[in-house]
Amino acid sequence: MSARAQFSSKLGFVMAAAGSAIGVGNIWGFPTQAASNGGGAFLLVYLLMIVLLGYPMLVAEITIGRHGQAGPFHALQKLTGNRSGKAIAGLVGLAAVVTVSLIFTFYAIVSGWFIAYALDPLARLAGVSDSAGWLTAFSTSRNLAFTLLFALLSLYVVSRGLEQGIEKWSSRLMPLLLLMLIVLTGYMLTQPGAGEGLKAYLVPDFSRVLNRDVLIGALGQSFFSLSLGAAVMMLYGSYLSRQSSIPSLAAQVTLLDTSVAFLAGLLILPAMYVAQHNGVAIFAEDGSLLSSDTLVFSVLPALFETMGQAQYLIAFAFFLLMILAALTSSISMLEAPVSLAIESTGMSRIKATWLMTALCTLISVIIVFNFGSLFGLVITATTQYAQPLVSMCITLYAGWVWQRNKVLAELKAGCPDVEQGLFWKIWPWYVRFVCPVLVLVVIIQSIGG
Repeated sequence: MSARAQFSSKLGFVMAAAGSAIGVGNIWGFPTQAASNGGGAFLLVYLLMIVLLGYPMLVAEITIGRHGQAGPFHALQKLTGNRSGKAIAGLVGLAAVVTVSLIFTFYAIVSGWFIAYALDPLARLAGVSDSAGWLTAFSTSRNLAFTLLFALLSLYVVSRGLEQGIEKWSSRLMPLLLLMLIVLTGYMLTQPGAGEGLKAYLVPDFSRVLNRDVLIGALGQSFFSLSLGAAVMMLYGSYLSRQSSIPSLAAQVTLLDTSVAFLAGLLILPAMYVAQHNGVAIFAEDGSLLSSDTLVFSVLPALFETMGQAQYLIAFAFFLLMILAALTSSISMLEAPVSLAIESTGMSRIKATWLMTALCTLISVIIVFNFGSLFGLVITATTQYAQPLVSMCITLYAGWVWQRNKVLAELKAGCPDVEQGLFWKIWPWYVRFVCPVLVLVVIIQSIGG
């Protein structure tokens, strides 16, 4: 069996892992959640929750992956010699891969919309009004065409392998994403009405710091923001050199993901209030800020149309930003089933990539043709139920099944002094006792909320 592929550099790992974590949720969900839950107060609570849950769990997933030198299905089984323990671990690992594969199926549909909306200003600029109308109108043909296109983009990157595909393209796309985010933010902050958006986002309402909804909302956001329980961080950990310090790299990934989420707020909230200044409705009937797909596909396009000749460039740049965020996440999602196919059957990467892309895209096509009944169902089943439950199982294996001396040996491989530091004095018992409780809160909120 050939040696397992590795990231060629620590930077490559950080870019790929952060790219996986930084998805459309960072841009279309986090900012409005912050503004609706106490602004700066929510940000402070979120930062605390990232430290309390996100970072410790990220270290656990990466460490398990590197120790196992395999994806979740095989890596989790290597944590125990017990036969029943191995069987359960295999089921958990398989559930993680199935979950992230199903997430890819609806993610490809939404990401296809981003491509269509990015082409819309170009079509209007070219005077092709009929095409522009088709690009932004909800239809089965539009959804089908652009879902397939986005799936092919993901296939191209993953089929090229780890170093020439995932690492190379993550290292290209992430800096471009950051640059575009900064430029768009700078432009939006110069527009009339932006100041009100900044106030809504940054001015803290400290009376809400201990509010139950704020605490649980921030906890859930910290969990989902880092792609926990979705197989990909464990998988990327398996491609990490044993000379790399996992606590250090996990901290860098967490910092980059959090920074992009914060920056996205500096773009989205001012943009929404600029839209309001220009006569666009930004509040729902219940008084809450519009978010997610309504924000991206209704509010912001309406805003761009009020910007004169600049609208074409701004609209194209924004949806290109969304495509970049989506693609850096989707390649990690697709890599999970591809890696499992390669590890389990020995088939070539090219065959595995085409096979798994075909299977995932077939499910996407079924969802497109049964959109009303399946789209929301798949999202709920994967993100609200499966992902937190898988994460709970991973937490229990990391804290209770995996022998402490073996955990230490894995961490010391890349960080020889880890045993003497504060990290090792806190992290093992923290993952054992505190993380399961916090993940349980996420599960209860996801299922009950």
